[in-house]
Amino acid sequence: MGIEYASIVDHPLDEVFAWHTRPGAMPRLVPPWQPMTVVAETPSLADGRAVLGLPGGLRWIAQHDPAAFDPPHRFVDALSSRGVRTWPPRVIGWWRHTHDFADVGPGRTEVRDRVDTTVPGALLRPTFVYRHRQLADDLAAHRDAARAGCGPLVVAVTGSSGLVGTALTAMLTSGGHRVIRLVRRPASGADERRWDPDRPAPDLLSGVDAVVHLAGASIAGRFTAAHRAAIRDSRVELTRRLAEVAGAGSDGPRVFVSASAIGFYGHDRGDAVLREDSSRGTGFLAEVVADWEAATAPAADAGLRVSTVRTGIVQAAAGGTLRLLRPLFTAGLGGRLGSGRQWLSWIGLDDLLDVYYRALWDDRMSGPVNAVAPDPVRNVEYTETLAAVLHRPAVVPVPSVGPRLLLGAQGARELAEADQRVLPAGLGALGHRFRHPRLADALAHQLGHGAAAT
Repeated sequence: MGIEYASIVDHPLDEVFAWHTRPGAMPRLVPPWQPMTVVAETPSLADGRAVLGLPGGLRWIAQHDPAAFDPPHRFVDALSSRGVRTWPPRVIGWWRHTHDFADVGPGRTEVRDRVDTTVPGALLRPTFVYRHRQLADDLAAHRDAARAGCGPLVVAVTGSSGLVGTALTAMLTSGGHRVIRLVRRPASGADERRWDPDRPAPDLLSGVDAVVHLAGASIAGRFTAAHRAAIRDSRVELTRRLAEVAGAGSDGPRVFVSASAIGFYGHDRGDAVLREDSSRGTGFLAEVVADWEAATAPAADAGLRVSTVRTGIVQAAAGGTLRLLRPLFTAGLGGRLGSGRQWLSWIGLDDLLDVYYRALWDDRMSGPVNAVAPDPVRNVEYTETLAAVLHRPAVVPVPSVGPRLLLGAQGARELAEADQRVLPAGLGALGHRFRHPRLADALAHQLGHGAAAT
């Protein structure tokens, strides 16, 4: 029972171990397909305690063993109990996780995980395949930043509790950067600041090196007048006010990075290849995105480097369309939408984080950038790939009337049936490296089916 899994990462021992000691490391390692969230990270790998949330309000307590702590070579945690909600996980029997690190040559480290438990190793292997790839890829992203001269940054983030914001915050802090979350409730701790979107305080961004602006109402839903107003107001006006504050401060940020969307190109572009210099499309979302990007002008006018990240369809097991489609396809009820001929320009969640990260440290990255993988696919190919990753058939087509019932005619036309063949030309010109350039690999990584390929 249990598992032992090892890999070599091309990074020095001290750097690999240090990464594990920082806030954000545990959220970066918890697989997104598992029903588990990080409630509290351990304050110390020597003798601290981490708390993971399970369904039904249950808790998994990982207690670190001071007797086994040997930095930078080893730390150990074991399943423990602390209160009634932590008793049910003990039904597995025992769990003791030894993390070993060894120098195996110049700039190379062997990472070895050994778990002594009653849980069969076959069930655990996908988790450790995922963890080791996350570690190697995150360390590579931080190495790219360091080689470009990027030191520790102070980054203010709006929308930090969302899917992208949560993951980006963890990635940055585990890399040694400080993140200040701009929140609308009263701030809790030194790494939060209260942000009134209607009247942001003049000193909101004091002492900040860069801003990542992710906040905005979800575009999912029926395109009623109220929903359209919420989409527009939560993007255009909020961005303009934040850009004004960013540009006005004497000790404020040098970089302003704002979320954007490939909706800029319109919803019906057919086989046209769309790059950053392609014309704006038509439709409600195209108009909103154009105004959203224009709202960053106060920051650019004040001399800040501004980058707007035109994001494609994010592939993440914990949110977005993949979270909705996974149970359908797992049940064998998935299939193409309508004709299946429409282009889908996608990006894996971790690749999106790398784009935002690059926008912080690469001075060449300004203006709009297409945050999409280099391999857009048609809807029929997407559904076939997802089904293959899950080892299920994809034979149940979804008629166009389905999305129209849920989203209304306009919502279906601009969201579910959008036809956009977008390429990351700007990133390509910068020599950007994608973690998951192919759809099958991105889906397998997110859904825990990547073990067979390693």
